[in-house]
Order: sequence, then C-alpha cells, then structure tokens
Amino acid sequence: MSTVHIPEYLQDCELVAGEDLARDPAFWLAHLLLTRGASGDPAEPYGVDEAAYDAMVDRLSDPEQPWPVLRVAFGKEYTAYAVYASGEDEDNVDFFVRHPAWGRLGHLGQCGADEAGPGLSWTELLAIATSTPEGGEGLTDPSERLLLLLPMLGDADMPGDAPETVARALSRCGIRAAAATGLATALLEGRGPAGGPRWTTSGESPIAVCSAPYSPRRVPIALGITPDQAQALATALGGGSGA
Repeated sequence: MSTVHIPEYLQDCELVAGEDLARDPAFWLAHLLLTRGASGDPAEPYGVDEAAYDAMVDRLSDPEQPWPVLRVAFGKEYTAYAVYASGEDEDNVDFFVRHPAWGRLGHLGQCGADEAGPGLSWTELLAIATSTPEGGEGLTDPSERLLLLLPMLGDADMPGDAPETVARALSRCGIRAAAATGLATALLEGRGPAGGPRWTTSGESPIAVCSAPYSPRRVPIALGITPDQAQALATALGGGSGA
C-alpha cells in the first residue's frame, strides 16, 4: 500500500491507500456493518466468508497498522475521503472532502466513538458516486463509491427507489443478491423520510446545510472558502440542493 499525504489532516499518523481492500467483498460488508455499529453480525448470510470477514475487521481496527484511506475523486479536483482512524482506546472512520486550493478540509462526519453526521444528502451522494473524472485517484466504480460514502447519508427527501439503488450496488460489490435488499433496507433505516434530516440552502451560501443536530454540515461545508469556490462545490455536489 502506498503512502497518502493529506496536508490538512492529522500529522502524527501514517496513512496508506486502502483501495486494494475494496476488491474483497469482505471489505464492503465490514465497512457497512462497522460504520453502523453492527460488526458482530454473521457474514455468511451475505455470501462473505466468515474468516475473511473477521480478518478484514481486524485489519480495519488494528491500532498497530497504518490507517487505511479510501478516496473518491469527483468534479474538478475534489476528493472525498474515508479514513479508518484506529487507536488503542477507540476506532473511528472520518469522512471529509478536500480541494487543493482550499487550505482546509470540508468535514462530512464520523462513525465510531465520536459519532457525527449525516454529511450528505441523497442528491449529493449520487452526484459524487457517478462523477468519476478521468485519471482521478481512488475508487472509480460507481457502486463502490456509493457504498463507501453511504454511512454519511441522511435525507428526509430520499426517493422511494433508494433501497433498490443501494441493493444493486451491494450485489455488484459481492454481497449475495438474495440478501442485498434486506441489507440495503437495514442500512437506510432512520436515514430517510422516517428519520432523516432536511437539506436547505439560503442566500448566504449555495451549499446546502443539514438540519440534524450533530451534523458538521449545520454550517456550509469548508466554511470560509471564497464565494466562487463555494459555488463550484455546490455544482459538483449536484447543485447544492438536497431536493
């Protein structure tokens, strides 16, 4: 695994590219269950070897290993990150967006001991997942990109076909087709109309903000970037609206 350098992120930890992990269906099941706090669920019903799943969970939460980083490039020079930040006392997965011209990170949220989110509307999630620039680093498959960032989803206006979209992505990433629909429904529970937040824009910024009390996006993402940078980001996120 090659070293990854993120200038605005923690400087006292070793980061390594983790996209190779995504070739294994065990990673996707571990990623989605760990970020949901359900890593103890059996893997076999999802078509994933139990030993491979346990080994993947151990790797992602090993404080002695460099932290795996998975990247999703989108738009013009934007990158969304998921970083497995494992310590001796707690494990977190940090999600954020970066542009090399900002000089700061745009925080989406965190799964683990210091839970924070959601960080993406449904429109934004799809915009990032399907916007793969040529020559971009990180994951390029739309299904993998969607599942990587799915833990940050929360949207009261999520469409009715969202479970089917997630189930297709799960199947394409190696989850048993017969179990994909049920897993998709479980993963979206509480994130949609029944418990999801509202996303709105105002005259102050074209970037949507979130109504959830623990979301970093109660303020515009990457607060302090220039108006032109904010408009460009809003466009890359599908127009800046959660509608």
